[in-house]
Amino acid sequence: MDRWCGRVALVTGASSGIGAGIASSLVKNGMIVLGVARDVERIKKLSDSLGTTASGGKLVGMKCDVTNEDDIKSVFSYAKDQFGGIDVCVNNAGLSHSSSLLTGDTKEWRNMLDVMILAPCIITREFMNQVKERGVDDAHIIFINSILGHVVPPQSPHFYCATKFAITAIAEGVRQELREMKSNCRCTSISPGVVKTEIFGRAFKAEDIQKAVEDVDKLISNGMPLLPDDIGNTVLFVLSAPPRMEVNEIIVTTTGKPLVSD
Repeated sequence: MDRWCGRVALVTGASSGIGAGIASSLVKNGMIVLGVARDVERIKKLSDSLGTTASGGKLVGMKCDVTNEDDIKSVFSYAKDQFGGIDVCVNNAGLSHSSSLLTGDTKEWRNMLDVMILAPCIITREFMNQVKERGVDDAHIIFINSILGHVVPPQSPHFYCATKFAITAIAEGVRQELREMKSNCRCTSISPGVVKTEIFGRAFKAEDIQKAVEDVDKLISNGMPLLPDDIGNTVLFVLSAPPRMEVNEIIVTTTGKPLVSD
């Protein structure tokens, strides 16, 4: 990670869960992290707890609704003014609704499309525009995907699966377009299994979100779910790869468990 010390990473959805885990890992390894989310106060609390590392790593919070294109463009303008630009783009922001395909709510579907598909595309476009403008040729785009972007198990949130399958296609499309540009910038899709975060509680509109997070343990029989820090460490592995190596797709699951359970 030495070559990334002092450089800038954007992490969307950095206020909790996987995003907070990734932001923390990058800061501890010397990166300046611009963490964005609607709930910027939670990012500020995380920033205070991390402080500034000996190698200059720090977390800067900024309010951003990724469904608002103007908000997204403001993030890149701020990054250019404050830091000169962004070197690593982590598309992490996500959500889920529990409604099924045959009975689902159109408003909830549109919300998922905006957050899970359109936002990463807009963010990646704006990121690469800035990268090309700066003449940077070693930037890295990371999509936080899901095991549900590869398989559709019974009883799964099927519309959510559809959005993640889209991310699998988008990541490969970005990789091909970078190759056509003869760019050395890299693109990685990281697909976790069950991670102990708030997403399940929020999908089912739990009254007690913290209890819902604890209940994620029950989804893994005779084992443990992944933790946000596990995904943070996966991002470190991806970024630590030498220039000759690109991690295209990485699936991270609980030890000793099948990819999905019936």
